[in-house]
Amino acid sequence: MSSNTSAQPPKDHWSAEAYSASASFVPKLTQKVLQYLDPRPSERVLDVGCGDGKFTENFLPSVASVLGIDSSPAMIEAAKRDYDCTKTEFRVVDCRFLEKESSIIDGSWDKVISNAALHWILRDESTRISALRGIYAALKSGGSFVFEMGGHGNVAEVATAIMSALVHRGVSIEKARESNPWFFPSDTWMKQTLESIGFEVEKIELEYRPTKLTTAANGGLEGWVKLMGAQMLDVLPEEERSSAVKEVCEVLQTAVTRAEDGSQWLGYVRLRGIAKKN
Repeated sequence: MSSNTSAQPPKDHWSAEAYSASASFVPKLTQKVLQYLDPRPSERVLDVGCGDGKFTENFLPSVASVLGIDSSPAMIEAAKRDYDCTKTEFRVVDCRFLEKESSIIDGSWDKVISNAALHWILRDESTRISALRGIYAALKSGGSFVFEMGGHGNVAEVATAIMSALVHRGVSIEKARESNPWFFPSDTWMKQTLESIGFEVEKIELEYRPTKLTTAANGGLEGWVKLMGAQMLDVLPEEERSSAVKEVCEVLQTAVTRAEDGSQWLGYVRLRGIAKKN
């Protein structure tokens, strides 16, 4: 589920353990996108940005086979460990360059699914359109691309707080912006772009969905910032990262904490859609 803006293989910030502690809600809050996928027993499905396979598990029993691809070796290792069977294959692939994967982009897939990954994959503006073209090319005629990702305004409060912490430590605002690892498009941008590639967009929607952070050890707000904001924190010297994380958590304390029970919530905005290749 990761990508960065360099053409070099991205640094692997991910671990299945850290993801489970800080973001276990991601593969669970998927009822709508799974409904839109509408998996069938005869279908071959390509899961783009499959991560550790916990989302894949939701539809695996209902389809013929799944190929899960992700740029994180650690997450693919976890997926293979937990979900290896005759119906699955998991492969390390930098999905920014999906168009170059001729063994995958062969017009043979009934459906392509992507959950909570495209906002990482599409961050690199130079490969943004080609990655989506790769998804189009992967599908057979009549096949569907079903996705959910961060939409415009997603986690705006924490993204701003991390950027502010970087600037407070002498990072230029330009460099802080460049370190932001996410692309959260509007529904208008996504619809226009998919249609320009050749898709027929059947459904596109934005949903504001405040999401409760975990209370697991090494999770919560601090765990989320360390994991999801790792590429931004990487621009700081290692000895300054802990104080930056502390500042982010302290700045956000009032904004994200509910008075009635002390639970903490981030302002997730989900962009969801179905696009068909005719």
